[in-house]
Amino acid sequence: MSGMDAGDFRQIRDAVRELVREQVVPLEEQIEDEDRIPDQLRSRAAEMGLFGYALPEEYGGLGVTMREDVRLAFEFGYTTPAFRSLFGTNNGIAGQVIARFGSEEQKKAYLPRMAAGELIGSFALTEAEAGSDPAGVRTTARRDGDEWVINGAKRYITNAPIADLFVVFARSNPEEKGGAGISSFVVGSSTPGVTVGPKDKKMGQAGAWTAEVLFDDARVPADSLIGEEGRGYSKALSVLSRGRLHIAALCVGMAQRVLDESVAYAATAKQGGAPIGRFQLVQAMLADTHAELLAGRSMVQDVADRYDSGEDRSVGPSSAKLYCSEMVGRAVDRAVQVHGGLGYLRTTPVERFYRDARLFRLYEGTSEVQRGIIGAALLREAGMARG
Repeated sequence: MSGMDAGDFRQIRDAVRELVREQVVPLEEQIEDEDRIPDQLRSRAAEMGLFGYALPEEYGGLGVTMREDVRLAFEFGYTTPAFRSLFGTNNGIAGQVIARFGSEEQKKAYLPRMAAGELIGSFALTEAEAGSDPAGVRTTARRDGDEWVINGAKRYITNAPIADLFVVFARSNPEEKGGAGISSFVVGSSTPGVTVGPKDKKMGQAGAWTAEVLFDDARVPADSLIGEEGRGYSKALSVLSRGRLHIAALCVGMAQRVLDESVAYAATAKQGGAPIGRFQLVQAMLADTHAELLAGRSMVQDVADRYDSGEDRSVGPSSAKLYCSEMVGRAVDRAVQVHGGLGYLRTTPVERFYRDARLFRLYEGTSEVQRGIIGAALLREAGMARG
């Protein structure tokens, strides 16, 4: 994968870094209190092409490689995760399914408007009984003449309250079990029979909206099917691995932020007349986070290179997601500790990141699911039989 000229990419990355640090960071508390991203940030992100940075260039995106994607995610991760969530589904799992598996008509109809930020796409896969293992999907799609009729319920769907279209995964062949017989569809949010529930109240990540999506005899035309019938599950898996690597990079960005906050605090906050940074036990916490942060950053970059070359698009992303999401959990915990009592107060950034970080070990496949993917793949390579 070629990506753009190195100089062009550096300019984009620097612009993103400046936007995040100069414009988003100062608004973090407002985003937390109001539980929404201010309109001026949304339009700024759209102007910069952030709603389509990972979509193909021929449809108005920036067409970044995975190597470039993770470097942008390092920057997005430095601030509240809600900012990235706003355009994350367009570039991530919803947009990628259309870009990689959609027909020419579907790509032309949706991708340019998604890249421009005019349409928000949302990825409707997760259900009450199908979370990290999507094979348990119970939502059904039944063919009726030249339409599909969709029934079921999706849960924890990011951007559902603001979505214009959903990429919905449904079982189109009830005879088949597990991953077989699942298809994917583009469904407009205004389709009769589609209902979006109230916003979920979450532990953290205020400003990033998730909700239930219900389908009650929602009818869509036959050409809403994306790719071949019954091949939806493998599509979902292939785009999830890209998402996992992106999440790993966000975790690295957040670890960098809480380390910066902790170092600044330790260098200036006094205890007994001297900065707490003079205590070796405080220095040790900073050192541990720094070492793990460097390990995570190097790992993500290496895995991204092997993703782009096609050498490994499954186990590497799972390992990076596992390590970096667990690593940032330790980093935010130490950051609260370094801040002492102040770290437990709501207006301190590290308290907010402590809550925000907890989601990274759950979504796009829990840590346990990643361990299962990695372990099973290693044993398969060694020739162990399945079952």
